[in-house]
Amino acid sequence: MSQILLPAATLCWREIVRFVRQRSRVTGAFAQPLVFWVLLGGGLKASFRPPGVPVGTSYVEYFYPGAIVLVLLFTAIFSTISVVEDRREGFLQGVLVAPLSRSTIVLGQALGGTALALGQGMLFLLFAPAVGVFLPVLAVLTGIGVMFLLAFSLTSLGLVIAWRMDSTQGFHAIMNLILLPIWLLSGAFFPASGVSPWLGWVMRVNPLTYGMATLRHCLYLGAPAGVGEVPALAPSLLITALFSILTFVFAIQAARQSRI
Repeated sequence: MSQILLPAATLCWREIVRFVRQRSRVTGAFAQPLVFWVLLGGGLKASFRPPGVPVGTSYVEYFYPGAIVLVLLFTAIFSTISVVEDRREGFLQGVLVAPLSRSTIVLGQALGGTALALGQGMLFLLFAPAVGVFLPVLAVLTGIGVMFLLAFSLTSLGLVIAWRMDSTQGFHAIMNLILLPIWLLSGAFFPASGVSPWLGWVMRVNPLTYGMATLRHCLYLGAPAGVGEVPALAPSLLITALFSILTFVFAIQAARQSRI
């Protein structure tokens, strides 16, 4: 076990140190979702009246859980791009010749990105009282657990793409093509109620929809009526956990198939 955990923890710590030293990445991963939340929330506050949302819920409040997931998503993009950079700089080749399995390397990379995303997501929880979401201790703890699953799955999904990419330009193009649409269609930006049937079907098959629903359930443990019309907690949590496992397995498979 130590042959797995120690190298994984070392790679995880390296990701954290490199991220903190690059101030632009810290600013971009946290400030950009914050700006989206403030500008879109303020701009759509007066016209936001979709069905399926509890009466009295402003768009700033509705968009708040979605902004948390957006923080996790941007951090996953910024952290997994390091795989492409490490390949170009030769560091990844040096790690691969060490007596480590590729699953251990992927585990360290995934945990590093997850730790970064989780830390910034926890900071975003401090804005909850500003939008009228009051979090009891249990809501905070369960919300952090769900954010861990979401961050791990998004980081693992980023690793699936990064291990197959040779350039940062191609990585950004694919990530924007995949991650942003699944976030937009998760119920983070607008609810599923009232959308066209084909779009509602896409939102139902989107695994991030259930992660978004799980996070809403956790944040509103003290006031369940504020959750709105979203999938039930138990199946949503199960799908979110399975999504995390599957993306990690796919990331390991992508690393094993990579020819470096």
